[in-house]
Amino acid sequence: MRDLIVTENITLDGVIEAAEWFNVANAEGVDQSDINEALGAHMASSDAVLLGRVSFEQMRGYWPKQSDDTTGVTDHLNKATKYVVSSTLDDPEWENTVILRGIDELRAVQDQPGKDIVATGSIQLVHALSAADLVDEYRMFVYPVVRGAGKRLFADALEIPKLKLVETRPFDSGVVLLRYRRS
Repeated sequence: MRDLIVTENITLDGVIEAAEWFNVANAEGVDQSDINEALGAHMASSDAVLLGRVSFEQMRGYWPKQSDDTTGVTDHLNKATKYVVSSTLDDPEWENTVILRGIDELRAVQDQPGKDIVATGSIQLVHALSAADLVDEYRMFVYPVVRGAGKRLFADALEIPKLKLVETRPFDSGVVLLRYRRS
């Protein structure tokens, strides 16, 4: 069975909405090679990305158009199978995309041979995956910023199974990777 990994960029106070805080690690003069190395390892262990419709459409509008990406993200996303959970999307307009009409269809995908499936962004979907107890691992790139408000990874009423810390990795930019797996 394939693992379902939730990977999110997150603030110290748990906000995951992409905003100006995300640029903290990209400040001029900050070496990103250590984060890019970690991302490369994560991409190598996965062959599929899981997204909600809104995040998918945002990524589809950006990543396929990148021609000078040195991180490998563009190549990975173009080659990986992209699963989009949507009840309204008909034509994904991006190669290697499969539309799932609900998370119940994801269970069959997890039973297929392959590498990890990574969900990123897509907060409504991630909350549904967590509530359905489908997440095997949470990877949080914690940015040294406090937002105070915004959509959070762990909603107030969300019940998360017991988790075990499996990795803590600080980066030169001040970002810290925290990896938790179901215990």
